[in-house]
Amino acid sequence: MISLEKRTLGIAGLGLMGGALARALRGLPKPLFRILACDTDLAAAEGALREGIIDEAADPAAMLPRCDLIFLCLNPSTLIRFLEQWEASFKRAALLTDIAGIKGNICAAAERLLDRRPDLDFIPGHPMAGAEGGGFANSGLVNFAGKNYILTPLKRNREENLSFLKTLIRSLGFGRITETSPEDHDGKIAFTSQLCHVIAASLIDCETDREITRYGGGSFEDLTRIAMLNASMWTELFLENSGRLLSRISRFEKSLEELKTLIAEGKEEALRERLAAIRDRRSGM
Repeated sequence: MISLEKRTLGIAGLGLMGGALARALRGLPKPLFRILACDTDLAAAEGALREGIIDEAADPAAMLPRCDLIFLCLNPSTLIRFLEQWEASFKRAALLTDIAGIKGNICAAAERLLDRRPDLDFIPGHPMAGAEGGGFANSGLVNFAGKNYILTPLKRNREENLSFLKTLIRSLGFGRITETSPEDHDGKIAFTSQLCHVIAASLIDCETDREITRYGGGSFEDLTRIAMLNASMWTELFLENSGRLLSRISRFEKSLEELKTLIAEGKEEALRERLAAIRDRRSGM
């Protein structure tokens, strides 16, 4: 695939990210392509139709045979079941990509699909963007401008499709595309995403005062924004990547305990030096 011209795009799942992608695709210059979507949430599909974000809502049986490019915007386990259920329905030579936050199991499922349907191409991906809350109703809050997008290509992916997908991703506003292995992705995401969500959830979990936000000055809000998470999806992501995530949690606990000790023992100079070193490391990042 080298162009969207007169193509049909499909979005499976019109939640937060599916809705955001549909909005961004609809906003491209000269949108001479159709956008179809399927979702079990009829209200989301009806809302997208009313807003003109999609051209048609259909069930997978009607949508998939018509789509040249399909974004799979589903939780990992749902996505894998979707591939198994509908593998015979994908249009011949269609390009598939996903947005799941963990890649090991998705890449394995993609390989299995391509073993059975070698005419297809599936390039696993992960847009590093989101917003508070979830669902289609909040999809307009997602901002792709300058954000990271991670791809974990398979060896069998067609170079022209990979090049096309990168061009499309950049046109949606993403600032940096990183290609890596599913193992490297899942290892780093355990730190930059999953651990952050665990910490944010723990901060809220350890305080019951609902009026404490009156004393917030920005730090609390920045640190806990992502605690407004999709509980089902993040439970799945945490458990699927539990080995890597638990290792990151242990390293975080060690650092926290060391800072706690410096504070408890009143070691002013050591604490100052430790905080300065942390500041410099963050600047370097």
